[in-house]
Amino acid sequence: MITVIDRVAVSTVDAAGTEHAYGHVVVDGDTIRSVGSGPAPAQNGPHTYVDGSGCLLTPGLVNTHHHLYQWATRGFAQDATLFEWLTELYPVWRGLDAGITHAAASAGLARLAVTGCTTAADHHYVFPRAGGDQFDALVGAGRRIGIRLHAIRGSMDRGRSHGGLPPDNLVEETEAALIATEKAVEDYHDPARGALIRVAVGPCSPFSVSPELMTGAAELARRKGVRLHTHLAETIDEEDQCQAENGCTPTEYAERLGWLGDDVWLAHTVHLSVDAVKRLGATGTGSAHCPTSNGRLGTGIAPVRDLLDAGAPVGLGVDGAASNEDGGLVAELRQSVMQARQRGGPKAMTFRQALWLGTMGGARCLGREDEIGSIEPGKLADLALWRLDGVDHAGITDPVAALVFGPQPPLKLLLVGGKTVVADGELRTAPADDLARELRTASAKLIEVSK
Repeated sequence: MITVIDRVAVSTVDAAGTEHAYGHVVVDGDTIRSVGSGPAPAQNGPHTYVDGSGCLLTPGLVNTHHHLYQWATRGFAQDATLFEWLTELYPVWRGLDAGITHAAASAGLARLAVTGCTTAADHHYVFPRAGGDQFDALVGAGRRIGIRLHAIRGSMDRGRSHGGLPPDNLVEETEAALIATEKAVEDYHDPARGALIRVAVGPCSPFSVSPELMTGAAELARRKGVRLHTHLAETIDEEDQCQAENGCTPTEYAERLGWLGDDVWLAHTVHLSVDAVKRLGATGTGSAHCPTSNGRLGTGIAPVRDLLDAGAPVGLGVDGAASNEDGGLVAELRQSVMQARQRGGPKAMTFRQALWLGTMGGARCLGREDEIGSIEPGKLADLALWRLDGVDHAGITDPVAALVFGPQPPLKLLLVGGKTVVADGELRTAPADDLARELRTASAKLIEVSK
């Protein structure tokens, strides 16, 4: 089970920022054995040799926030604010069943894989009463496609009759949500090194969840030793609602409920005060930055540079495909640079910092920085080999700049724990034609039942 990737440019994204213009990596089973400059040492015994000439090798990308079920509802509410967008889509999502969710999640994970993603965190919080086993459908999709899945068991218990945004028939009772969340952890969470499936606890957001569910979920997660995730400070509407109902900002509200800490990562964090940024940094609370989704919904530009300077972990997120119809992860590298520079000028973020966000930053948010996120001996062999030898990148002498600023390169190889998931630009774990057919059927069914 030895794989040698040779004659390749390597960006390790280690703490020293080590790069090799002409180097090699040797993989033994699921683990990186060695990385260095020059040609690979001769191997004794059988091995797979990969000629990386004209390519850049990076750690596999880490997606810290997604809603895979939404892959079945792309193109809706094209010019809406977040609250308008949700109001239009909640009635559609009431029609989700396990088959639809599995098809959507499988297709969404396939898209992530062919865009360099080896680990994805998916926040699933919609559980229609006649929808079957939604969480099992999500986990099954993760196993089918073969990238690492952090399945976040979400929940909503605050319907419109209690001042929330979702319709009452799409929310759960508080105690039922907590019981189902604990069962998801017990049934699916794997804490072992190299685990493909892990579970986190994730009440949806302050405007769809009661304080009792937020605090109960935090207590449950810490009792079970798993991580916590929710949406926070995404829009001005959320800020205004939180001030009106609780007399504080969303960040102050989260802290009041026990939702800041180094076992927590938050989605979006667009509207943060200077003090809120400091609190996230001081507590080690992570942030999933979703630049394309924030741009699609016009929610604003997150203060990523400030969060990094404060010491907060920051990773990248694709977010739901209904607010990011591209659904790929590598594009978020470029988007993160562009948004940071729109906010803070051309020195606000470099393209190498963007690659760090998409790899080690994401690994920190998920609590896996000792396993993934960089190319170092002893870490898991989650690797992306990008072809940069075509006309799209000709003449860009810096391979990292070519990856981040140029068009999306084709993937020559994507390894997850040393196993091939993508080769020569094609997913090798499931037939693409089957995924497309299943998704078309699922999308048509969902739209039909929502009428």
